[in-house]
Amino acid sequence: MSTISFNGSAENHQSFVLVGIPGMREYNSWMAFPLFVLYVLTLLGNLVILFVIKTEQSLHEPMYIFLSILACSDLGLSVATMPTMLGVYWFDSREISFNACITQMFFIHLFQWTESGILVAMAFDRFVAIRDPLRYTLLLPSTVIIKIGIAILSRGFCLLFPLPFLIKRLPFCRSNVLSHSYCLHPDAMKLACADIKVNILYGLIIVVSTLGLDVVIILVSYILILQTVLSIASQTERLKALNTCVSHVCAILIFYVPMLGVSVVHRFGRHLSPILRMLMANIYIAVPPVLNPIVYSVKTKQIRERICKMFQ
Repeated sequence: MSTISFNGSAENHQSFVLVGIPGMREYNSWMAFPLFVLYVLTLLGNLVILFVIKTEQSLHEPMYIFLSILACSDLGLSVATMPTMLGVYWFDSREISFNACITQMFFIHLFQWTESGILVAMAFDRFVAIRDPLRYTLLLPSTVIIKIGIAILSRGFCLLFPLPFLIKRLPFCRSNVLSHSYCLHPDAMKLACADIKVNILYGLIIVVSTLGLDVVIILVSYILILQTVLSIASQTERLKALNTCVSHVCAILIFYVPMLGVSVVHRFGRHLSPILRMLMANIYIAVPPVLNPIVYSVKTKQIRERICKMFQ
């Protein structure tokens, strides 16, 4: 494996090694087909959602425009991760160059934090729709939604911009074997043979200023939504208002529960089977992008009807 001199002494790896099924490399191909199916379903599902929203005039509302941004984020995450995952499991192509790994981790984290921001925007959208339905489209015109989308993407980009430089400054002179079939910042920095306190601190700042803040805003939004719903006199109207939030609540759970599960397993589950940790890591990356279009297709009448017409 190629190496370069680092500070005139240690050898700094120019590549990382990705991992499939730990200790069972000969069974990697068993995971390849399920991942390929998930990849195809993710592409088809999200592209269909985008096509339906674009072509159906009645879906040109704030809720569905936010959904189309969510679909774009899911597509981006899949495109960023699936090539290396399929490469590892299907073709046993485990080596990834240092720069390619840094690029992948940047886009994985960018699309994840973008999706978190979109879920916040969708929570605000549901609050406005329920609190002031008559002025819903006036309060959230397409220009405002585009600005919100740009702000979410800019937040993620600005926070993650220093990340590649923080990784590049580190020497990797010991093991270069990662824990997953894709690159993540916490995974890569642990392999450095230098002080990584700055990376840990910056990673914590990013998590708190994105994930932590987003969860708080979503909780506050739903508290306000519940207060508004409970003030509605008619029980039928209350149920109707709550029903418009079901898809979004499912999307929140689909995104945050696997992320929380992986964090708990990696922090407290060192005694657990490496295969279980591998499965959790793959679910965390591959499953949410395929479930979001399914949930919104099943739970949203307008999208469901339009899709049925497409395939009739």
